Amino acid sequence: MTTPSIGTLNVKIFADGADTKAMLQAAANPLIRGFTTNPTLMRAAGVGDYKAFAHEVLKAIPDRPISFEVFADDFPTMEQQAREIASWGKNVYVKIPVTNTKGNFAGPLIATLSRTGIKLNVTAVMTLDQVARIGDVLAATVPAVVSVFAGRIADTGRDPVPHMQKALEILRNRPKAELLWASPRELLNIFQADEIGCHIITVTNDHLKKLSLIGKDLKEYSRDTVAMFYKDAVSAKYAIPLVPKRAA
Repeated sequence: MTTPSIGTLNVKIFADGADTKAMLQAAANPLIRGFTTNPTLMRAAGVGDYKAFAHEVLKAIPDRPISFEVFADDFPTMEQQAREIASWGKNVYVKIPVTNTKGNFAGPLIATLSRTGIKLNVTAVMTLDQVARIGDVLAATVPAVVSVFAGRIADTGRDPVPHMQKALEILRNRPKAELLWASPRELLNIFQADEIGCHIITVTNDHLKKLSLIGKDLKEYSRDTVAMFYKDAVSAKYAIPLVPKRAA
């Protein structure tokens, strides 16, 4: 079995979350090349003022791409929000959902924003048809990210690796568009994404804590696991009453 190494990766690791303290800690890690957020993560982190949160983060992390998402459900308001968010910093990518809640494709809005030079992160993408339609409307000279939710695809019982390979092929004619492996379920996904040439993968705070495990000796890891079981059993004061053996 080949021992994996984080130092050989070409895929860019982006930290996914909205806890300011955790984001700043991640920013101190040279492995982290960018950041992504969304309204769900922000709500879970207790963010109350969207704009204030964004400006605090951008002031602290001015040198790496950070994605902030619109949250309107109609496209005219989405456009207004997108233009406002884009004005917050040169390293800002505006996240646009591939559809609204009615399932209407956001293509015209994506085209309009991209052609005016706004860097986009098109999110919640699942199907290869969506990838193709996004690629068709992105401006060829403006940086963009296409976030395909590989983890959620895997949740449906489908292998995300060939799916992501096909998505890469679809985007070949858009060299400024990067494919992002979204919602990974385990650290192995980082190496899978890297192997197929995916440009970016997001990593949650829980996964970031596991980066130190990459390449860990498996015999040592086995012993550590046994020690964990033993320590927890002792701490819980578990006992199994044993019946003495009867004399023969």
